[in-house]
Amino acid sequence: MIRLDAATVLLQWATGGLVFLWVTTHRREVGIGYGWLLRAVYGAMAVGAVAAGGLLRPDTGRDVCAAVTAAAAFAALVVSVVRRRAGVAGERERAARTALRTGQPVLLERVDTEFPPVLDLAAPIIGSIGLVVAGVHSGGPEALAVIRTLVGAAFLGAVSDAMLLGHWYLVQPGLGRAPLLELVRWTAWVWPFEVAALLWPPGMVRVLDGRIDDGWNGTLGWFWVACAVTTIVLCFVTRAALKERAYSAVMAATGLLYLAILTAFGTDLVARAILAG
Repeated sequence: MIRLDAATVLLQWATGGLVFLWVTTHRREVGIGYGWLLRAVYGAMAVGAVAAGGLLRPDTGRDVCAAVTAAAAFAALVVSVVRRRAGVAGERERAARTALRTGQPVLLERVDTEFPPVLDLAAPIIGSIGLVVAGVHSGGPEALAVIRTLVGAAFLGAVSDAMLLGHWYLVQPGLGRAPLLELVRWTAWVWPFEVAALLWPPGMVRVLDGRIDDGWNGTLGWFWVACAVTTIVLCFVTRAALKERAYSAVMAATGLLYLAILTAFGTDLVARAILAG
């Protein structure tokens, strides 16, 4: 069976979140503070991965990569803060158009026009190497373990960043909806790969047909099915909500994404916990 441990989960979450940070910020539409927030949060998660690895189940290759991932995330944060005097890049015009369209008050956010976006790729690349190492050392079929680890990182990162970006509209209400829609689309695109990887034998198919005991007479297997189906449904409902022009639609979408995070983690972690048993 493929082993599940806290250090790998934290590194997955940090790596996936940092990948989709780059997806959102490299177009320079979102305020500079959003990048600061996510680099700090995911850098701290990578530090947590190092600590969890050392305390619970050490894996030298993974833990070293987690430490370097944290260092790269914080280094990018420092560069962005040092260059914070960059001007507002087109934000005034976008905010004015949104204000005319929605009648909502607008706060102008400083956009980091001088920060090199490529710096945000260093941390997730290193983190991905650590996840490959973790997958190889997790037991079970090595290729399947690596695929599940990497796809799970993308899945958890996309849905987490979508929820965090939804909250960012409270700070930057003039921001267009395209960045949030993009993250929701990414979550939906990764979903079939996540489910397929977890169904692939030895996987959840064997749990559902009773060949693998989930310890709850099959209840956890069907709970996993409910989480998986609900996650993709929430993606479509969130996209539908964002078609509404009112600003409140963004807040409704953010609430739906809270639920999607719960079901996405249920999809990934419940399956892997069962299969690790």
